[in-house]
Amino acid sequence: MLFSEYFVPTLREVKEESLSFRLSLKAGLIAALASGIYSYLPLGLRVLKKIEAIIRKHMDNTGALEVLLPALQPLDLWKKTQRDELLAEVMVRFQDRRGRKLCLGPTHEEVITDLVARFVSSYKQLPLILYQIQTKFRDEVRPRAGLIRSCEFVMKDAYSFDIDEKNLQKNYQNMYSAYNSIFSECGLRTIAMEADPGFIGGSISHEFLAEGPSGEDVVFFCDKCNIYFKEKEECPQCNSRKFKEKRALELGHIFNLGTKYSEKLDAFFLDKEGRRSPVIMGCYGIGVSRIISAVIEQNCDKEGIIWPKEISPFDLELVCLNSDDKDLFSFSSRIYRILSDKGLEVLFDQRAESIGVKLNDAYLLGMPYLVIVGRKNFLEGKIEIITRSNKERILVDKERLVEALSELTDK
Repeated sequence: MLFSEYFVPTLREVKEESLSFRLSLKAGLIAALASGIYSYLPLGLRVLKKIEAIIRKHMDNTGALEVLLPALQPLDLWKKTQRDELLAEVMVRFQDRRGRKLCLGPTHEEVITDLVARFVSSYKQLPLILYQIQTKFRDEVRPRAGLIRSCEFVMKDAYSFDIDEKNLQKNYQNMYSAYNSIFSECGLRTIAMEADPGFIGGSISHEFLAEGPSGEDVVFFCDKCNIYFKEKEECPQCNSRKFKEKRALELGHIFNLGTKYSEKLDAFFLDKEGRRSPVIMGCYGIGVSRIISAVIEQNCDKEGIIWPKEISPFDLELVCLNSDDKDLFSFSSRIYRILSDKGLEVLFDQRAESIGVKLNDAYLLGMPYLVIVGRKNFLEGKIEIITRSNKERILVDKERLVEALSELTDK
C-alpha cells in the first residue's frame, strides 16, 4: 500500500490522558465522532480484523459455530428475565413506528437462549456452542479512554448449551484455555482470576485482565509468590502485606450460567429417559475492540506504538527517505513490488515529505520492521532494517534485502 494513496491522518499533539486513546488518535487508528462514539480508520480496521481472525480461529477450534444475532431486540424478551430493569441505566431503548418497544443489544443472553429454545428440543442436539462477533450498544454514563469504555463496541460473545454440569465444565475449561491462547497470540500478557458474575449472573465466573496504565480495575501483585489478587488486606497465598498496586483492563469474562436463562426463557430439552430438563448454559465474552487499547498500553514507547507481528496493520514499513532521488525511488519501488508479490503486507512511504516527518510517522505507526532506504547507505550498497520492538538496526546488502526480510517475517 502506498502511503500517499492511503488514509493515515496522523496527529502531532493530542491532549487525551489515556495512553492508548492518545496513541490511537495520533496514529490515525480511530477518529472521535462524539464522546464514546468512534470511527475505525483504515489502519485501525486492519488491526481489528486481524484480532477477529485470531478469535475466530480459536473459537472454531473449540467446536463453536458462528452466528450473527440481531442488534435490534424486543424489550418484551428482556422483561422475561427482569434484566430490562437491571440494565435500565445503560440500555438504549426506543419505540418503532408500529409501537413496538425495542432496544439496541447491550448483550445477547436473552436472544441466544430464545433461539435455542425454538430449535433445540432433544439431548441428541446437545452439546451446542454458538458465538458471534458483533457491535454492542450501551448508554455509558461516563465514556472514557476511547475504546476502553465506549457507547458502541465490538464484542465476541459465545454461549454453550449442555445436558448437565459435567459437560458444561468441559466447555468452560476449553474456553478458558482458548482465551489464554487468544490473548497470547495478540501479544498480550494477561491475568486470569475468579470474579463477580455481575449483571450477567451465574454461579461462578473468571475474568481476564491486562495490565495497563489506563485500566479501570485495581489488582495487587505479590513479588514473594508471584500471584495477582483483588483483596487488599493481604496476599491470599502467603499472607504477606507487601504487594504492589497495579491498574488492569478487563478483556474477557467467562460465566457458568447454569439454568438462569434457560428456565426463564423456556429452553428445555428431553433427556434419554424422556424427562424435560432445562439446558445448562455457559457464556463467554471478549471485548474485541478493547484488545486494541490493551495491546497499545503494553506495547509502546515514547515514540509510538510497537505492534506485535500477528495483529500489526502491515508486516513492515518501507521508507524511501529521498523520494526525489531517482535511483533510490526506483530501487524502493522495485523492492515494494517484489515484497508484495511474495505475500508481505507493505506500507510504502514514498511521499515527498521531509526525512523527519517520515521517520516520526514510521515510529508512531509502529510496524514490526522498518526498512529505511537512505542515500548514504544506498551508495555503499546497504539498506537499513530496524526492528521496532528493540530498535535493533542491521545493514544488509541491497541484493540480500528481500531474503533478509523474508527470514524476519517468516513469509
